[in-house]
Amino acid sequence: MSVSLPIDIERKRKVADALRAILPDGCVLSDAEDTRPYECDGLAAYRQLPMIVTLPQDEAQVLAILNTCCAMQVPIVPRGAGTGLSGGAMPLADGVVISTARLNRIVRMEPYARLAVVQPGVRNLAISDAAAQYGLYYAPDPSSQIACTIGGNVAENSGGVHCLKYGLTIHNVMRVRVATIDGDIIELGGESLDAPGLDLLAVFIGSEGMLGIVTEVTVRLIPKPACARVIMASFDDVVTGGNAVASVIGAGIIPAGLEMMDRTSSRMVEPFVKAGYDTDAAAILLCEADGTQLEVDEEIERMSVVLSAAGASAMTISQNEAERLRFWSGRKNAFPAAGRISPDYYCMDGTIPRKHLARVLTGIARMEETHGLRCANVFHAGDGNLHPLILFDANQPGEFERAEAFGAEILALCIEVGGTITGEHGVGIEKINSMCLQFSRAELDMFFAVKRAFDPAFLLNPDKAIPTLNRCAEFGKMRVSGGVLPFAHLPRF
Repeated sequence: MSVSLPIDIERKRKVADALRAILPDGCVLSDAEDTRPYECDGLAAYRQLPMIVTLPQDEAQVLAILNTCCAMQVPIVPRGAGTGLSGGAMPLADGVVISTARLNRIVRMEPYARLAVVQPGVRNLAISDAAAQYGLYYAPDPSSQIACTIGGNVAENSGGVHCLKYGLTIHNVMRVRVATIDGDIIELGGESLDAPGLDLLAVFIGSEGMLGIVTEVTVRLIPKPACARVIMASFDDVVTGGNAVASVIGAGIIPAGLEMMDRTSSRMVEPFVKAGYDTDAAAILLCEADGTQLEVDEEIERMSVVLSAAGASAMTISQNEAERLRFWSGRKNAFPAAGRISPDYYCMDGTIPRKHLARVLTGIARMEETHGLRCANVFHAGDGNLHPLILFDANQPGEFERAEAFGAEILALCIEVGGTITGEHGVGIEKINSMCLQFSRAELDMFFAVKRAFDPAFLLNPDKAIPTLNRCAEFGKMRVSGGVLPFAHLPRF
């Protein structure tokens, strides 16, 4: 069951009345049952009923909400589709949620300029669907692309299985229109190749709703490749598979996608999707080539040679588009498939140098024994972005705490080998203590300085992503005492 922190009823009434005075009917939700769908994002282990949820229909209403909340000193949590996995959209008991779900219009498509202007509530996949008639598409393709929205993608700097060749959100967004806590509209970036002034677009993308509310996004569209094929390569152990990833990149090949799944992942996915995976292999690599037919044939041949030399025990090459999509469907459905073999799972997100893939995978295997929990490894191998799925049963006392400790240890190992604690899921509440391990106090103070420049009252998504000095000090004490409890202060499901 959800646990809610106490709410000042009179304050809630005043804030709700003020918001209803500036918004149309049905745009302000305050009853518990109406706000319950907003109590968490994809990190469902932590839930908090928001005081109020607002559903603005246009930019002017977003500004009106910000002005009202700023005047009344009410904290704000922006929310897209709620598919995030780090608790970045978890509400506050005394705060207002601004949902951008109703800002879902594709403003314009410009096929000759190869761009699209969309509102933040437009789904990721809907952009490509609308651009398909022009032979174009939007490249970033997170596994949740059927549901996640472009505003959330901007907030988390989302990637996807094709990010190795085509980049993350930051490489495919040209401009964002932002409503600030001061009630102003600013535009970062532009539709030309460069924009004047400081590159604040790069600062804003991935800022997890802490600097402003996205009201419009201009994305870059690219031509749909004429052809694409995938190699499914099998390996007898994960170390060999991890080393093969480095071999492919070392050979000067940049595949359109380069994903790895271990045996646990393959075996949980195959009955669910029937993707045709080799479930006897200790690990499989999915390596995609795209481009013209000639380019694809040449790259598939080169990759086959490299993979064979790197120790692949078997290789299957997609023979048609249906088979290619089937191979990818298994990877894209890894998260929901976890529910077939475990009551619950905890998805981590760290990034490491490719050369350390084998070392980290071996380390995770040791951690499985230490914590007494299974872990299915599925990740963007090409850019070293890991997504270990820690399997547990929340009904068993202590298992979730062990899963948290397991995840924190994985992130510590990522830092140790020169990586980072997140690749595309963000920090949110999930990794806020791990920030104390990765960054010095001086660096964290610089992050706070950027936050303060955009949001001096700290009303936008407060207490997320950047840990305070007190939090880091307390986290250090917990680590010294041997018991890491990352979110002990939060309401838990």
